[in-house]
Amino acid sequence: MTSFAQTVFYVLAGLFNVFLLYFRKTNRAYCKYQVVKYHSNIPMSPLTTHRLLTVKRKILVLDLDETLIHSHHDGVLRQTVKPGTPSDFTIRVVIDRHPVKFSVHERPHVDYFLTVVSQWYELVVFTASMEVYGSSVADKLDRGRGILKRRYFRQHCTMEVGGYTKDLSAIHPDLSSICILDNSPGAYRKFPHNAIPIPSWFSDPNDTCLLNLLPFLDALRFTSDVRSVLSRNMQVLPETQTVQYY
Repeated sequence: MTSFAQTVFYVLAGLFNVFLLYFRKTNRAYCKYQVVKYHSNIPMSPLTTHRLLTVKRKILVLDLDETLIHSHHDGVLRQTVKPGTPSDFTIRVVIDRHPVKFSVHERPHVDYFLTVVSQWYELVVFTASMEVYGSSVADKLDRGRGILKRRYFRQHCTMEVGGYTKDLSAIHPDLSSICILDNSPGAYRKFPHNAIPIPSWFSDPNDTCLLNLLPFLDALRFTSDVRSVLSRNMQVLPETQTVQYY
């Protein structure tokens, strides 16, 4: 009888764990889309259309880790990710001749964000991670749309005290038309007037930072020089944030 009771207990415990995993995944999906979307398809007035035609199309440089996604490898969870939290996708790469599997979590609303801003800007991925990892993540985020074609990786960064820095002039010599969205201030320390700071993201399913940026990015594309606006940004994040490179 005791053996039978134990068997029933283990079966029920297993079913409960399956249900809990399904509930967490469903809840994450719900949280991603419960916020009202930004209305980007409202027709522009003739004056607004003319203004947009008189300025250069801007370039938006996008960081990956802790900006658009968060990842951990081979089941090794950091304290920022709750055990049992399902990933949005996995990638398998070979690093130093060793196969490594990464579980990747997408920042809430990242797909919608990329869909909208790709209509306004030329998008460029610039990550301090290794190309074999960053390219695989970018492929997943692109979803075959061809909006993340230009990519820069660790070999394009400069190693300095405190981490890697990103040279925006290597992407385009005209710094008046380029801006970078990055959670690490150290990455853009040489180009602070081209930066759009964003808090690091790890696992909060209720995060709305990407959605909150849409009205600002919509307006920024109309300026003749992004630095005239971004140089006034006083919400610079501290350089002491933890940054993980792969």
